[in-house]
Parts: sequence; structure tokens; C-alpha cells
Amino acid sequence: MITLSDYFMGRREQYPLQCSTEIERNAVMIVGLANALMTQAETYGVRFQINPRTGSFVSSGWRPASINEQTPGAAVNSKHMTGQAVDLYDPDGELDDWLMTGEGQAALTAIGLWMENPGSTKGWCHVQSIPPRSGKRVFYP
Repeated sequence: MITLSDYFMGRREQYPLQCSTEIERNAVMIVGLANALMTQAETYGVRFQINPRTGSFVSSGWRPASINEQTPGAAVNSKHMTGQAVDLYDPDGELDDWLMTGEGQAALTAIGLWMENPGSTKGWCHVQSIPPRSGKRVFYP
């Protein structure tokens, strides 16, 4: 499972003026939802691995605007900046593959998460706690 510390990746301390109370609340929510998803995925045999770069299951958590600007491929209005998205390390695509099944889609819906299409997220799985503009459970960034 992931912790708030995993999610913030030391950035809360590095950028304290950019981390609002709302971001903190959002982060608590996305971590809880991601942990619920991970727990359910594990019951279906999905194995999670530690990202060697971050030392946790998180590939990318909260991003202050300055970090988001430096992140290749990051959306200008990324939900990572508001604490409403997390990228889970998924080097072999096990989580992405499961999430594209009926059971995985049902889990996303029940838990209240949306995901970027796996074709756009090789090596990680992006989930967020608010729907994209399209409203689709699986969307292209």
C-alpha cells in the first residue's frame, strides 16, 4: 500500500507554500482510493512492485506547478497538481491489463476512479479521483 509520504515524495516539505489545505485533503482521498484499488487488484493476482526510482509503489504523486512543467508529457492542468491523481508503478502492465477487464472496470467504478488509457502510460498506471472532460472511465490524456 502507499502512504501520504509516498504520495508527496518529499515535495510537501520542499514546496510548502504550494501545498494548500485543499491539496492535502485531495491527497488523503486519492491515497485511500488507490489503496482500495490495489487491495482489490491483489485479490485478482496483480502483483505490485516497488519503483526503484522512488522507493515506493508510486511513480508520480503530487506535483507542484514547477515540477509539472518539467515532467515530460504532463498535462498543463494535470490532476497531479491538485492532489487528485497518482501514477502507480506498473512496469509489466499487470495493473493496466487487469483494469481493462470487466472486473477491473467494475472496481474503478465502485471505488470512484478514472484511468488514462494504458497505451499512453507505459510503465505506470495513472488513476484520478475526478472524471475527465469526456466523462469516460478510461480516457486518453
